[in-house]
Amino acid sequence: MPTHPRGIALLNWRSLVDEAIRRRKAEKLTQREHAALASVSVPTIVAFDRGEHTLTLAKAFDILRVVGLMDQPTGEGAQEKFVQEAIERWRELTAPLPENSAGRFPNGWYRFDYALEGDFQTVELYRFKDLLEQAVVQHTGWPLWLFLTKHDLSPYELDGLIECWLKPLEAQANRPLGDAAHCDFWRAAPTGRTFIMRGYQEDSQDTFAPRTIFDTTLPIWRMGEALLHAEKLASLLAPEAKSIKVRLRAHYTGLSGRVLRSWGNPAANLMFEGGAARSDEALLEATAPVSTVSKNLPAIVTPMASSLFERFGVAGLTQESVATELERMAKNTYGSVRS
Repeated sequence: MPTHPRGIALLNWRSLVDEAIRRRKAEKLTQREHAALASVSVPTIVAFDRGEHTLTLAKAFDILRVVGLMDQPTGEGAQEKFVQEAIERWRELTAPLPENSAGRFPNGWYRFDYALEGDFQTVELYRFKDLLEQAVVQHTGWPLWLFLTKHDLSPYELDGLIECWLKPLEAQANRPLGDAAHCDFWRAAPTGRTFIMRGYQEDSQDTFAPRTIFDTTLPIWRMGEALLHAEKLASLLAPEAKSIKVRLRAHYTGLSGRVLRSWGNPAANLMFEGGAARSDEALLEATAPVSTVSKNLPAIVTPMASSLFERFGVAGLTQESVATELERMAKNTYGSVRS
């Protein structure tokens, strides 16, 4: 390999890509799983595999990090590591399940993760579990980071984290609502990091086939719910939470073949319809001071929802429409949104 006059070897990008692919195959990861662990889209992984030079360094580093070809960084990289470990844990839990098990989200999934950034006291794990339960936002019938009381479905302590896996029927779980939309997997750390993934409610209906529609209301409610959860948890960890920020990310997969429809809430004002999804995935992000979340919720959610709906050819989503839908969510006490 050619070297710099000072003895530094030049980077052989193709060899590095080939080694990453070799390690991926050795770990029996698919391109989609590798993309999920790296928090990049499948097209980005495909471009990486081709050896393209158009990827940003940040995305390339994330891809390489999954297969052990980059050191784990500090700071923001700690959240990346937390998310990667969560997905790896989910893969471990679901590996014995049949390929088409609801617990493996065969028609796609969405996930949220957030990190609270700022000064707050890290509490002991048993206490953190209590605070997590208090932070649950009770505006939907099946809220994010849900706490159930049944022994084999309730959250538990594991390796310094709180973890919950709502097992499907194939895992000998004695439970109702065993479809993908109710087979959540989530984790949370006392350092203010959370992660959750679940399947789509739209895929559990008898009136249309799975992976055919994507609802207009559900993502807006869920984004708002995740931000309010972060706000509540921050207030419990630090009563004076003015200096704390939340960095929320959403990742939607399995969009191909779906069309945008108003289904989840028949009373919604989001009655527009979109075409077929133009991409299979969407990666969204928002950052805000937690002290402003409730007051500015529509302003935070609108850019994320707009970016998501643009995948279906819908432009011009207004903040007023999002605000109306979030107000409807806040007033909801009967668990609608097809939960």
